[in-house]
Amino acid sequence: MPEPAPQTTAGAPARIDTSKPHSARFWNYFVGGKDNYEVDREIGDHIKEIFPGLVDVAVTSRHFLGRAVRHLAVDQGIRQFLDVGTGLPTADNTHEVAQRAAPDARIVYVDNDPIVLAHANALLTSTPEGRTAYLDADLHQPEKVTEAARSTLDLSRPVALMILNTLGHVADHEQARDLVRRLMAGLPSGSYLVISDSTATSEGMIAASDAYNASGAVPYYVRGVDEIAGFFEGLDLVEPGVVRVPEWRPDAGDPANSAVAVDAYCGVARKK
Repeated sequence: MPEPAPQTTAGAPARIDTSKPHSARFWNYFVGGKDNYEVDREIGDHIKEIFPGLVDVAVTSRHFLGRAVRHLAVDQGIRQFLDVGTGLPTADNTHEVAQRAAPDARIVYVDNDPIVLAHANALLTSTPEGRTAYLDADLHQPEKVTEAARSTLDLSRPVALMILNTLGHVADHEQARDLVRRLMAGLPSGSYLVISDSTATSEGMIAASDAYNASGAVPYYVRGVDEIAGFFEGLDLVEPGVVRVPEWRPDAGDPANSAVAVDAYCGVARKK
């Protein structure tokens, strides 16, 4: 029997295609989650055979999220986060990390995927002092995203824009850069941009990307490191700049993590 489709937050069946792999479910499987289907696990296991290192990309990218959010909340005093391309909830989501450090933090999650929408209630917990919200909105309409975020965030104060493992869904690099610029244009001086993404830095990663795109899933394109760096043009990069994901301010107690040579790069930068 086919696996049942999840329900939306409104209770109506989500229009979810379980016959093809899906990036959010696929990533969920790689980080040890349970919100995935057999088709996602099959392509996941196939890609593990081609390139086991993609599991390290998934896990270390999740750890980067935590370190970046803690740095911004604790060291930079950021209290507002706009997380575009949310993906499926797992452990240590943006609001959980931010509100542990700053209970009054406000977080807006953005995605336009029925699978993510079906699980959005898991993202809507909050401390009494803070607030979380979910927007069913599209990265390709950045002005609408920032306008809708106004109902939760004060856009006269700095915001951290998080775009993690999402921009690969935009095939054209210049279009992706334009979308990032337009999102940042709606945020005030002192805001931050946080990006991480898989990179075409090994034959194994390129082969894994090709296998995933051939599976019938919505394609995901890996880019060069210079292209990842290009997203931060005009902004002030936070040290250590654009680096492999585990190398961005690794926790002192986990030196082994920073030594993993994953095919994923990241950066954090401040708007002047």
